[in-house]
Amino acid sequence: MDGHLDAPPVGLPAKESCAHGAGAPISRIVAEVAARFPGERITLGEMAEAFGDRAFGLLILLLLLPSLLPGMASVFGLPVLLLGIQMGLGRRTPKLPAFIARQSVKRTDLLRLTAGDSKWMARIETYVRPRPGFFTSPFGDRIFGWLTAYVALMLILPGPGTNGPPAFGNIVMALGLVEHDNRVMAWGVGLTVAGCIFATAVLTIVCWLGVQALGWIF
Repeated sequence: MDGHLDAPPVGLPAKESCAHGAGAPISRIVAEVAARFPGERITLGEMAEAFGDRAFGLLILLLLLPSLLPGMASVFGLPVLLLGIQMGLGRRTPKLPAFIARQSVKRTDLLRLTAGDSKWMARIETYVRPRPGFFTSPFGDRIFGWLTAYVALMLILPGPGTNGPPAFGNIVMALGLVEHDNRVMAWGVGLTVAGCIFATAVLTIVCWLGVQALGWIF
């Protein structure tokens, strides 16, 4: 099931449908894609194509949410790193390697983002809205990309308490990116930088203690 999805139902073509929902809330876009792919699972490659110019933000958002759970961060670090580098280099849409494009999520898990009991999403959507500015520009996209790549490194490298702070900031950035909201992007950038500084400091201390421990042993 992971490498195959049922054909989309008859309706609007993928590009036309995504363009129509370009200004829609996140929940509407996710629900629209889930409706067009009725299979049990949806691959990241299919989502990248369906989400169009919002693919970077939504894929990063979907990959980062599980990273807030203990022990899950390193699993998603590499895909997030590749997406971040591509954005940092100025790509407008992601090009996923085959082994990542084949990865899939359950359709039911995707729909949980749009369920009526997802109060956190509803609260965010009451505030997040299109607001153009510096961080929604092509240069802002590059900043987002390189910050995301750095966050991914923090997720991949082992360290006590170093996953949550940068991942949370990156999630806020991704929400702003998806909705083209300069203000939310700015908040996310600040939170991400602060989280990365914290994670880097912790990892530096851990490395220093490791070197000192080796010195004591040998």
